[in-house]
Amino acid sequence: MQLPLQITARDVSLSEAAETDIRNKAANLDLYYDSIMSCRVVVEGPVRHHRKAPYTVRIDLTVPGSELVVDRHADEDLYVAIRDAFDAARRRLEDYARRQRGAEKTHEAAPHGRVTMLFPKQDYGFLETPDGREIYFHRNSVLHPGFDRLEIGTEVRFVEELGQEGPQASTVAIVGTRAL
Repeated sequence: MQLPLQITARDVSLSEAAETDIRNKAANLDLYYDSIMSCRVVVEGPVRHHRKAPYTVRIDLTVPGSELVVDRHADEDLYVAIRDAFDAARRRLEDYARRQRGAEKTHEAAPHGRVTMLFPKQDYGFLETPDGREIYFHRNSVLHPGFDRLEIGTEVRFVEELGQEGPQASTVAIVGTRAL
């Protein structure tokens, strides 16, 4: 960290152990992103007229080009509130570092296919993949709006797995629905 850690306590007196815990956790954030410019931690105690009101912790991290804020992680136990806030700050830093590296999480699109055979009385059908493979699916594998809406030629997305008798679609969704 380029600037010293700032710890502010409101409506609570932080023990030496609590301050040490905050300092250690703040120092550990450098392991996840080494260009942190500053870190400010605000700990607020319970409101006086509430006996079991939660402690709240806010963490402001300044990094090149942005400020990352973890706001209002609350718990009745001060140390749990501190731990949860720093866990959230760590996740936020990891996400920021991934974006900086251009390694944003991407999800592979589910493969597409077309329904080629349906056997409604037996509760199954087959779909064909773009590369010409035939995949079995069961009524129970079809997501909402369901098996009864399928017709020959319906375009679907699916998740393939190996069944007892070859490839099968464990999850089938009609293209254009929100599932998958």
